[in-house]
Formats: sequence, C-alpha cells, structure tokens
Amino acid sequence: MMTFDPRTIATPVYEALSGLRSQTQDNTQLKQQKSQAVELYTYLSTWGMMRLKAEEQALISQKGKHQVVCKYFECLQTLANLQKGNLAGDQGLITLKELQTDEYLGLTGLGLALAREFSFWATAVYQDVSGED
Repeated sequence: MMTFDPRTIATPVYEALSGLRSQTQDNTQLKQQKSQAVELYTYLSTWGMMRLKAEEQALISQKGKHQVVCKYFECLQTLANLQKGNLAGDQGLITLKELQTDEYLGLTGLGLALAREFSFWATAVYQDVSGED
C-alpha cells in the first residue's frame, strides 16, 4: 500500500522560498517574490501552464518574480519526475508542448496543487514583507 505524504509537496516549496528569502536583501525583490508566489495559483488557473512558462521569460526584468517562477518550475519538475524533457530549463515550453494530453492535464493538476503551496508558504516565509511592487 502506498501512502501519500503531504510533505512531498510542502517541503520543496518551503525550501525554495526560504532559500530565495535568505539570499535576497533587496526589499523590492522580496516584495516581488512574495506577490508572485501568492499570485501563481490565480495565474495558472486562469492562463494555464504553457502561458506561465512563457511568462517566465517576460519576467526577467522583475528579478524577484522571475526567481519565484523559476523555482516553481524546478519544484514541478522534481515532483513530476518526467521521463522526457526539462520543465525548468529554456526548453520547458517545448517540453510542455510535446506532452501527451493526459500527461499535460495531469501535470497541470499537480501544478495547481504546487501553486497553492507556494501561496501558503509565501505568507509564512515573507510574513514581515508588506506592500506590493
């Protein structure tokens, strides 16, 4: 019998956001990180996985937001354990495009659960960061 451990999703998200937080001194970037982590679920449920991956490149000028989206795809890649392709790298959009329909839908479901974790942990990890940027 296989049991699901909820820490499977929570742990990499907590570690990713805590790591970003500890490496960042700039208050503007901290605000960007927090707001992006909170907004991931809404963006993903509205626009979808492929658009989020494309948005990653558009966010390069907003370093804090870009860092969170990169960490999101790193966590998703680890949790999904994809046999082909690389979600976290530059080829991520191609990987998403080439997935079978059932793989893409399954990945989207996992991605939504992961995005909820990012939102939760953002309020815990960045509890002292207020305002948006």
